[in-house]
Amino acid sequence: MSFDFPFKIIKEGAATLAVPDLEAFKKAPWEYAPSKAPVFYNPVMRLNRDIAILAIRTFQRMIKREISVAEPLAGCGVRGIRFAVEIDGVRHVYLNDINPVAHEMAAYNVETNGLSERVSLANEDANLFMNRYAAPRKRFDCIDIDPFGSPVRFLDSAIRALRDGGLLALTATDMAPLCGVHPKAALRKYGGLPLRTEYCHEIAVRLLIGALVMAAAKHEIGVKVLFSHKSDHYIRVYAQLFHGAKKADVSVSKMGYILHCFNCFNRQIFPGIALSLNEKCGECGFPFKAAGPLWLGRLADKDFCEQMEKEAVLNRERLNGQIGKILSLIKEESTAPATYFVIDKICDKLGLPSPPLEKVMKELAKEGFKVWPTHFNSRGIRTDAPAKIVVESIRRLT
Repeated sequence: MSFDFPFKIIKEGAATLAVPDLEAFKKAPWEYAPSKAPVFYNPVMRLNRDIAILAIRTFQRMIKREISVAEPLAGCGVRGIRFAVEIDGVRHVYLNDINPVAHEMAAYNVETNGLSERVSLANEDANLFMNRYAAPRKRFDCIDIDPFGSPVRFLDSAIRALRDGGLLALTATDMAPLCGVHPKAALRKYGGLPLRTEYCHEIAVRLLIGALVMAAAKHEIGVKVLFSHKSDHYIRVYAQLFHGAKKADVSVSKMGYILHCFNCFNRQIFPGIALSLNEKCGECGFPFKAAGPLWLGRLADKDFCEQMEKEAVLNRERLNGQIGKILSLIKEESTAPATYFVIDKICDKLGLPSPPLEKVMKELAKEGFKVWPTHFNSRGIRTDAPAKIVVESIRRLT
């Protein structure tokens, strides 16, 4: 089969795929080629897809039965086809894209990989597609929503189309609003305010989870976060959804605010949806700035991370080499306190040279505090030490 635009055949994981030849659509070096092509395909998201395969395989083994997976925004079908080819426990994959050219290319890729009996194709609006599967006996075990931009407009449909105990995977690429560059846009979309802090990417993840929690609560559904990460230009969340008003209440109880002092690096967790607007830093008296309401619970489940690590070892020949390190860091920090300190940010404000990260960690540990590295920032640390102790430790090392 041929298409009326430049394309090429690639191998990703265990799948053979026709994809747009992105170089043919770039008119200038700085242009974002995936958005120029008639079918969306982004090779940079290979890491995202690799981790998705690990997460869904881990989930399938955790629930110990075959599963159905839906991808409402399938593009050329690379993600869903890899699910069908590389995850033994996937019974059926449902691919959908509103773009008829994408639908045609996905159909070709399904046939090329010999998946016609295990992969179904649809060509309609993503919300309409998911709503067709909202009846209890038709729901999916897993839904993977990987949009260009924000996934929030798909949340209600996805929640309705996911069975009790199912896995919902979400990608958000609208990092400017989520990281505080456009706070009004973040408030409109995610129902919470971001902050332009050194840990803005963590706030972004917590805002996305918070939006999911509040959307699910309307349907009396609770959320358990299994895994999340920030990579490249996007954030990603994997959450298991459980039906029941009490479970929804438990999830909502983990909402709240992160208060940040831009003067002395102090930060405070404020649980609950209501917040006094006159909060001041207890260390220096400077007015706090608030991010939220957002998710204050865990960003990953340690046991789930460990199982993902095992899957990564078994399948390392097909996966991105970064995955092992990412999983290890996320597992380590999964039980750590919210927010992290970036050593360089503190040193810039204090006018000090930046000491090695390892020395700062050892200094805090020597003082009796727990310290963790973070995958969010290679120069960041999580710790149960107060901000002033972190600052004092850095001063002693410089």
